Amino acid sequence: MLSAESTAVVEATAAVVAQHAVEITSRFYPAMFEAHPELLRVFNQGNQANGDQRRALAASVVAYATQLIDPDAPSFAPVMERIAHKHVSLGIRPEQYTIVGRYLMGAIGEVLGDAVTPEIAAAWDEVYWLFATQLIAQEAHLYTRAGVDPAHPWRPYVVAERIEEATDIVTLVLRPADEGPVPAHQPGQYVSVAVDLPDGSRQPRQYTVSSGPRPDTLQITVRRQRGTDGAPDGLVSSFLHDAVRPGHVLDVGTPSGDVVLEDGTEPLLLISAGVGITPVAAILDELSERQPGRPVTVAHADRSAAHHPLYSAVTSAASALERLTVHTWYEQVDERGAGRAAHEGLMDLRQVCVPTDAKVFMCGPLPFMRDARAALIRRGVPSTNIRYEVFGPDLWAGAPDAA
Repeated sequence: MLSAESTAVVEATAAVVAQHAVEITSRFYPAMFEAHPELLRVFNQGNQANGDQRRALAASVVAYATQLIDPDAPSFAPVMERIAHKHVSLGIRPEQYTIVGRYLMGAIGEVLGDAVTPEIAAAWDEVYWLFATQLIAQEAHLYTRAGVDPAHPWRPYVVAERIEEATDIVTLVLRPADEGPVPAHQPGQYVSVAVDLPDGSRQPRQYTVSSGPRPDTLQITVRRQRGTDGAPDGLVSSFLHDAVRPGHVLDVGTPSGDVVLEDGTEPLLLISAGVGITPVAAILDELSERQPGRPVTVAHADRSAAHHPLYSAVTSAASALERLTVHTWYEQVDERGAGRAAHEGLMDLRQVCVPTDAKVFMCGPLPFMRDARAALIRRGVPSTNIRYEVFGPDLWAGAPDAA
């Protein structure tokens, strides 16, 4: 808990820090990378360039401080768990929190200037270290449970197979280079993949494991990130599409992620758009083996049949499910889409029968998931039954009701 002295200071200054939080994190990252360029190999530089990482960090720090001083604030525990899983997948180590704390506090002082008295600095330093020590403890538990040494988080995997799934989407089937077993993982989890790029830099990205658990392989399904509005194409996704073929060796982190299929008999509603179908495919694969009689509704939206990834894999898994309903929407329905009985246009959940006790999993672009969540809540689905996975920094964490 925050000390009484710091609580009073944080209550008095939280609004000012929140107002300047993005400016603070925007100063923090460049200063830290200049002093510690080795961290450029840990942080996703695409998310640095588009601003998502600094906005996500700002929102997380403010939300954490708020729940320390406001007993009625939403619990930060789910957000903490999500961050811990992300960090473990990347091999974040306890000593790196000291570096982050130093430059984050420096950025607060730089942005707020003389307003940061020693008392204010001490209070916010206490907030940071409460945040950091909770994450360090949770991450230590996850490392131990996975049997991973955080000093050696990466394991080499050989690309055993490459499957061209759809337009701009490829599946890579990976096999441990040491021929040992694949770590246990749950449907819905992801792995980090670190690649050495032609310019000499090294970058990690996270991809959902797009099949159910298998003893000797795991697979990821990667969408080529096309740049828009003058932004460049994604470095890592382009490399995986253009350069990686069977026999290529990739460094892969431990399976991580808190949005997973849990045991139960409640109806499932799986909602996805685009490559967000990857956790849905993994869940269906697992259900086809373990719970073929569970009621499942799948609702997927895509640009067209040509852009629909994992269609064959999902159809194969679905054939084993006894109580499955599928709804598909394509923005453009051609002959192939018509053969799949696809609706034309954007997803409309009014066309879907949704039991109010359904457990909902969503994955796709953030605006898509916001709209879907709002539609489900209007229909009586409790918000606690709706879980989501975000590709990249979670800009929704702590405030899913914010549209």
